[in-house]
Amino acid sequence: MQTFSWQRAVIKVGSALIAPDGNACSAQYLLAIAGFITASRKAGKEVILVSSGSVAAGRRSVPVTHQATIAEKQAMASIGQMQMMANWQRFFDFPCAQVLLTADDLRDRTRYVNTRNTLRELLRHQALPVVNENDTVAVNELKVGDNDNLAAFTALVAQADTLIICSDIDGLYSADPRRDATATLIPHVSEITAATMALAGGAGTALGTGGMRTKLEAASVCAKSGIQTLIVNGRDAATFDALSQGRIPGTHFTPQQSASKARALWLTHTIKTRGILHIDEGARDAVVSRGASLLPIGVLSVSGHFKNGDAVDLKCNDTVIAKGLALYDHYELHKIKGLRSVAIRDVLGYDNSDVVVHRDDMVLIT
Repeated sequence: MQTFSWQRAVIKVGSALIAPDGNACSAQYLLAIAGFITASRKAGKEVILVSSGSVAAGRRSVPVTHQATIAEKQAMASIGQMQMMANWQRFFDFPCAQVLLTADDLRDRTRYVNTRNTLRELLRHQALPVVNENDTVAVNELKVGDNDNLAAFTALVAQADTLIICSDIDGLYSADPRRDATATLIPHVSEITAATMALAGGAGTALGTGGMRTKLEAASVCAKSGIQTLIVNGRDAATFDALSQGRIPGTHFTPQQSASKARALWLTHTIKTRGILHIDEGARDAVVSRGASLLPIGVLSVSGHFKNGDAVDLKCNDTVIAKGLALYDHYELHKIKGLRSVAIRDVLGYDNSDVVVHRDDMVLIT
């Protein structure tokens, strides 16, 4: 069996595991998953959960005898979200935090940055973020569409190194194991090709919106961004014993490059800078030599007009030494430059962060 290592993982759990009978939350398959999450956190690892099941959980409270309308599904989701969160919270003695997203939250740069900052703060405060699509308001044109791809996008936003997709089968097979007795598990995939995609079928259950195809799509998105993906059997408790021991009891998709290299290339070549932060030599040394975040006290002056989440150059003595994403806009930075982080709230009345550019959102220019 293959082995793997990780530090920050997104774990996706689908409707078939949350509500196996189709109309209420159940603990049947979740206890082993919750045990793995708890053990991983105790080992110093960070976990974000992407959980389906709100519509299925609320189905009993909004009974219909016909194909449910969008409004009826939104009502089910609205009721079911509470039940789904309560179902997860009962397994843990640390707080669960609900994070509801739509496709617009991932497309809009400001919302994207705010989502990332929220996830970062939740992890810093030892909470378990539980992410789901905001089905209570989302309509088709605003939806990601399935929680496999939502989990992949969450992994990107959270800068995770691993995506674990819990399925109702052991992983990717050479054929559909439900129909072909000769189908064999494919333990490792180094590249997702058209032939790989051809192995995928449709949705696995009547409850889920995804199937193996959406799982492969999610793995492909992650691979391009330096994130490894695992597809494992969420119905088998032994799966999580193996994962806790660093073994892979399913299919492992290796990334095409390291996450740090993928992010550095994205920051360096894809994102256009909108302004300049002129910094002092102390800030330069902290950023270059110690890998530190940029604090407002190190900013001498600000050039350009940019928003929170835009890319900016960090310049010292007329030399650009780094590029990163600003956590404050130009107007705010003019007010807080040169100040200690503790003064930000006094000056602005709020604080997005105690740093101006976080080290995770920065790449050195050499």
